[in-house]
Amino acid sequence: MGDQLGSDGKLIGQAYSMLALATMVSPFFVGMIADRFFAAQKIMGVLHLVGAALLFFTTQISDGSTFKWIILLYSLAYMPTIALSNSIAFHQMSDPGKQFPWIRVFGTIGWIIAGLMISQMGIEKSATTFHVAAAASALLGLLSFVLPNTPPKGGNTDGSAAKALGTEAFVLFKSRPYLVFFIAAILICIPLSFYYGFANPFLNELGVDKAAGKMTMGQVSEAVFILAIPFLFNSIGVKKMLIFGMLAWVGRYILFAYGDTGANSWMLYAGIILHGICYDFFFVTGYMYTEKKAGEKIKNAAQGLFTFATYGLGMVIGTWFSGIVVDKYQVAEKQHNWTNIWFVPAVIAAAVLVYFIAFF
Repeated sequence: MGDQLGSDGKLIGQAYSMLALATMVSPFFVGMIADRFFAAQKIMGVLHLVGAALLFFTTQISDGSTFKWIILLYSLAYMPTIALSNSIAFHQMSDPGKQFPWIRVFGTIGWIIAGLMISQMGIEKSATTFHVAAAASALLGLLSFVLPNTPPKGGNTDGSAAKALGTEAFVLFKSRPYLVFFIAAILICIPLSFYYGFANPFLNELGVDKAAGKMTMGQVSEAVFILAIPFLFNSIGVKKMLIFGMLAWVGRYILFAYGDTGANSWMLYAGIILHGICYDFFFVTGYMYTEKKAGEKIKNAAQGLFTFATYGLGMVIGTWFSGIVVDKYQVAEKQHNWTNIWFVPAVIAAAVLVYFIAFF
């Protein structure tokens, strides 16, 4: 957006917030439909095909304000597929704690392929990226229809509005540890937004060659660490894994704050590689923890609940806040004081870590 549409940090943050706003609405709705009325894989197929059309349309837009609203429409189609894909995967498993990471790792491989492709094709800063994404979304939509059948688990037997809306997932809040985790998940997504929205512009501004390709080291790290999740989930427990994940977020941003393309370039690469611990130890573990706490009939709604926390409310706050912070520390056109910028999410992540240790 910054290079092609001339958008500032605030507008970039608002565009990312469209993704989060959609997350707050769509997973509960689609989760309720998948639970009660239609097969999850069919809903996912339709949503990806709609998303393909919207991604192509973004390439016809010439201003940032219109772009962000199209991104909202795309997000309304895409975000529910995260919870749906998890539900489809879990439905086929006899032991999710051991089997899910082996399935999830292929999503990470997809991230790696996409990053390397964009980098090697030299389209990192062009609209061609969205042409590639549209084609991938269309293909994924078609493939979704041949995935293993994941039928609805139960009907709307009592006819109440609350039941129809899938609010039974809120029963998870009766568990104090889960409530503390849920709040921490919302808060940790504020620093997460800084990475998703501005890590690539940061690396490009520093002059890192083929930044998108370099960032795939984070996905490689994620693929490696995810293989350790089944063992660690059962051996050291949920709390320690979540703590390690939050510690990694603090460390990552400190490394970014002091990294450069000279003698401290290793800090940039170390911060990227920490993505495996940052993501797997908090978010993959969180999905598994949610699956363990939820009952069979509210599986989709429970996954939607966690998606709401991680990619919804916290990201809405984080995307807007990160855009404001980035603009505040702009020192010249396309130049920022990144040291001060990265200290902000580092402090927030540290505060969330202290809260979690104290109350979980």
